[in-house]
Amino acid sequence: MQERSSGRELAEQLRSELNRYSPGGKLPSSRALVERFRVSPVTVSRALAQLAAEGLVVTRPGAGAFRARPREGRAAVGDTSWQEVALSADGSAEPSPRTVDASGVLVSLASPPPGVIEFNSGYLHPSLQPEQAMGAALSRAGRRPGVWARPPVEGVPELREWFARSIGGAITAAEVIVAAGGQSALTTALRALAPPGAPVLVESPTYPGMLAIARAAGLRPVPVPVDADGVRPALLADAFRASGARVFVCQPLFQNPTGAVLSADRRGEVLRIAREAGAFVVEDDFVRRLVHEDAGPLPGPLAADDPDGVVVHVSSLTKATSPSFRVGALAARGPVLERLRAIQVVDTFFVPRPLQEAALELVGSPAWPRHLRAVSRELRNRRDTLTAELRMRLPELALPHIPSGGYHLWLRLPDGTDEPALVAAALRAGVAVTPGRPYFSAEPPAGHLRLSFAGVAGAGEIAEGVGRLRAAVKGSTAGF
Repeated sequence: MQERSSGRELAEQLRSELNRYSPGGKLPSSRALVERFRVSPVTVSRALAQLAAEGLVVTRPGAGAFRARPREGRAAVGDTSWQEVALSADGSAEPSPRTVDASGVLVSLASPPPGVIEFNSGYLHPSLQPEQAMGAALSRAGRRPGVWARPPVEGVPELREWFARSIGGAITAAEVIVAAGGQSALTTALRALAPPGAPVLVESPTYPGMLAIARAAGLRPVPVPVDADGVRPALLADAFRASGARVFVCQPLFQNPTGAVLSADRRGEVLRIAREAGAFVVEDDFVRRLVHEDAGPLPGPLAADDPDGVVVHVSSLTKATSPSFRVGALAARGPVLERLRAIQVVDTFFVPRPLQEAALELVGSPAWPRHLRAVSRELRNRRDTLTAELRMRLPELALPHIPSGGYHLWLRLPDGTDEPALVAAALRAGVAVTPGRPYFSAEPPAGHLRLSFAGVAGAGEIAEGVGRLRAAVKGSTAGF
């Protein structure tokens, strides 16, 4: 992490000094930069690569780096207004016009300005990622015979077998397709199960990325409220009858954003209701590997208790590793499996074999269980730290549920709070938080915030972040 920060800092320093050199002029050698700034050659290489990507310098192997010459002339200014007509001309004929709104997803993907504490991240902080283990796994995978050969479109057999064992029940490797992460798997599932214009039942609140997938596919999300025990079966049955939907998307374990776990008595009810409606349940099992140390035994995936092919299971290694380690799985039974396979092949062909082989190396290494234990312990500590800080310094923010898994807390704001104004005030105070509005497919019952404790550096940064949030709350006109 420090190496990356140093690379950005060195790039900024060199950028500020470029005017010392004439266009085409040579910059100091890498060795000279290493000695002057007391950084590693890797840092210098990253800084120069950044400036080259920005078009400010040109690197020539064996010769060094040179200030780029300015481009001659100005690019012609075109008129792209015609695209507004082209992109929307057929929308009136669609039962549910497709919209591509990534704002709810970008909240947790965008990097905030330097110095801002990230309570909005959807991934582990680099200090929690198994970087050495992933690097070693990738290195070992690169030496495997045939690693650059085309893989089976369904995935490397050994990796499919590993995912099948992880799901449990009677799921077999033949019923698993390797996918490029959970988001890709969800996209494939929704495209396979529902035609444009169809309703799809979703938990309320729910993951904004899934709502974005549904709307981009022309589907109509229909909300079904959740409580501390997960989705409410009576309302689920009502929603199936009222909408005619044939798909329900849910996160039974540590639901995003509430952290709820579907209770034992509701699990069978959900499957029974979907089966009677002739519908599929898409199970997004996204954080099973981010269980907290004090969680106790976990319920298995819904797919493990489903002999009739009601459940299409989605899981991923990404949340427990790195945002760039995009390896996941789709599991299903019956004719739907062929449709899932066909759509994935059309969209992406297959997941690159080197990444699949690296995943096999990682999950088969002694470092993998050690990593999961360390993350489990650290997430519990961070959750407890954030909970204690909020109760002490911001008791007016209601915390209805403290989860024993996942990476965030879901807070309800006092009635009358201006949620966007508070989020903006927090960012000005130096802390990025996730607004609650994107998690609702219809009008939200109240304002909310989601605070992630996984993407920060540690307990000290959590305390500082809550202090900044408190300053934003107290200094804003958000209704407190």
